[in-house]
Amino acid sequence: MAGDTTTIARPYAEAVFAIAHEQDALQRWSDALTMLSAVLSDPQISVHIGDPNVPRQRLCDLIVTSAAARVDLAPELVNLVQLLGEYDRLMLLPDIARLFEQQKNAEQGLRHVVVRTPYPLSAEDQETLATALRTRFGAQVTLSIEEDPTLIGGLEIRTDDVVIDGSIRGRLQQLATELQF
Repeated sequence: MAGDTTTIARPYAEAVFAIAHEQDALQRWSDALTMLSAVLSDPQISVHIGDPNVPRQRLCDLIVTSAAARVDLAPELVNLVQLLGEYDRLMLLPDIARLFEQQKNAEQGLRHVVVRTPYPLSAEDQETLATALRTRFGAQVTLSIEEDPTLIGGLEIRTDDVVIDGSIRGRLQQLATELQF
C-alpha cells in the first residue's frame, strides 16, 4: 500500500468532500481533517498504528478523542476514522486530508503553489510569478517560497500533480540522463 496511498485515499476524500459540500461546511471539515492528520502524526499515537497488540477500536477512540478536544468533528468523520481503523487504513488520513484540500481549493478557484528557489525572491518577483501562474492555471494562486541552494539557479514549481522544473540542477540531471543513452 505504501506506493499507492493517494490512489487508495482518493475515493475516501471524494466521499468526504461530497458530504462536506452537501452540508456547506467545507472549511469545518478541512479543519477537522487537518487536525486528524496532526493527531495521527503525533509519535505517541503513530507508534501504535501498526501494533497488533493495540485494539483498533481503542486506537480509533484515542484519535477521535484527541482531535475532538481541539475541533468540532462531524459524526461522519468519526465514522470515517472507525472505518479506516477497521480496515487498517488509518495512515490514509493525511492523504485524504490533502486530497480534500485540493478539491476544496479547486471548488473555490484556488491553487496552492510551492516555489523552490536557490535564492530569496523579492516581493516584485513573487508578484510577477503569481500573476504568471494565475494566467497559466486559470485560478487564484497562493505561493509558498522555499529556498534550496542545491537548485543552483532557476525555479522549481509544484502544485497538485504538476511539477515545472526550470532549475539548473533539473536541467543538469536531464542532460546527464540524455548522455547516458
